[in-house]
Amino acid sequence: MRIAVTGSSGLIGTALVRSLHEDGHQVVRLVRRPPHAQDEVEWDPKRERVDTKGLMGCESVVHLAGAGVGDRRWTDAYKKEIRDSRVLGTAALAEAIASLDTPPRVLVSGSAVGFYGDTGERAVDESAPPGHGFLPDLCQDWEEAATAAQEAGVRTVFARTGLVVSAEGGAWGKLFPLFKLGLGGRMGSGRQYWSFISLRDHVAALRHILDTPELTGPVNLTAPTPVTNREITAAMGRVLRRPTLFTVPAPALRIALGGMSGDVLGSVRAIPRRLLDSGFTFVHPHVDEAIKAALP
Repeated sequence: MRIAVTGSSGLIGTALVRSLHEDGHQVVRLVRRPPHAQDEVEWDPKRERVDTKGLMGCESVVHLAGAGVGDRRWTDAYKKEIRDSRVLGTAALAEAIASLDTPPRVLVSGSAVGFYGDTGERAVDESAPPGHGFLPDLCQDWEEAATAAQEAGVRTVFARTGLVVSAEGGAWGKLFPLFKLGLGGRMGSGRQYWSFISLRDHVAALRHILDTPELTGPVNLTAPTPVTNREITAAMGRVLRRPTLFTVPAPALRIALGGMSGDVLGSVRAIPRRLLDSGFTFVHPHVDEAIKAALP
């Protein structure tokens, strides 16, 4: 297939493009600069511009682009950047897709389990309503921005992603160096659930969505066994064979992380019901396996 991918230089995008190339698919990468290679197409998500010629002939589009949620402290300015990069970019891409004479069959658009807000110990699947706060509001607007593609008859899937377990980047990538030095520990009470997924399972789930016509709407991309921060801390210690004696108090996290601290201290116990019901099999369903798979 000919598949367009945004965010192709990010953690997930890089792994996805590699996987698609290995299986002989042609990948078109949307980049925010003048193209330097034949497989690149220019787009400007903030100005809502897309070179639609590059999308012609694409059977699928995977939209992963967006400013990193955990890259900086959540100032008001950075929260606006997070929002604009997702909402404006998704709207531009959806409208570009809808304008094509022959649009792609499927759009897989990134989203997050932050949609559900703080769920405490309550397990939630894709049928759960949105929560309250910055991330739930963002995720709702992010998903609604794809309306143009849906109205054009394109099968649209919202990949609500959890924490991707990888030493190469993302939020988990910042944990590995600390735990390897023996400086890791629980955050806050440690009772908050973290919905995780290994990088390999995430890429496989994206490809499963592309190949499964009955999947549409929200799909949780998380392992079937979400665990608490306390359990993750213990698993990191076991796998890396390091002590986990430190604790980061909630007040310190609030000072260090600003608005993002609510998501570190909050609890999301998301279950991938639709993936499981569609026949997807996880290679790393448990956190110890996911951590081991992330090691070099």
